[in-house]
Amino acid sequence: MNVLIVIAVFLLMEGATWVIHKYVMHGFLWILHRDHHDHSNEGELERNDWFFVIFATPAIALMYFGAQAAFNYLFYIGIGITLYGMAYFFVHDIFIHQRLKVLKNTQNPYLLSIRRAHKQHHKHLGKEHGECFGFLWVPVKYFRMYFNK
Repeated sequence: MNVLIVIAVFLLMEGATWVIHKYVMHGFLWILHRDHHDHSNEGELERNDWFFVIFATPAIALMYFGAQAAFNYLFYIGIGITLYGMAYFFVHDIFIHQRLKVLKNTQNPYLLSIRRAHKQHHKHLGKEHGECFGFLWVPVKYFRMYFNK
């Protein structure tokens, strides 16, 4: 049962990520997310990187309180959120934005689809008129670009 909770939360995080990205990051917290689009911050870290702390805090709290209660469901919800966050970090920061130079020349259709959708998202420098707010699942048209070759 605990494994099912982790898997369900991981999958549900994709929907949560879409909503948070579109309405929070491109909404009232645009002040933190803007430098990720316009590259106005010259340093290694962006204000946008605060979102890792913001999103990790509830996951840590859930794991803590779940562990205090004999590792109940809260702990496993926190694990699902954490695993999604780790996947996000590896795919978004390492693969897409190449903070570490790995898989730069991949020919994997799934990874190319994600990279292309993310480029479409970043073509919009402002907070309005965005597209492709998802992360692991992107609009089908991007999958078709690489899977139908």
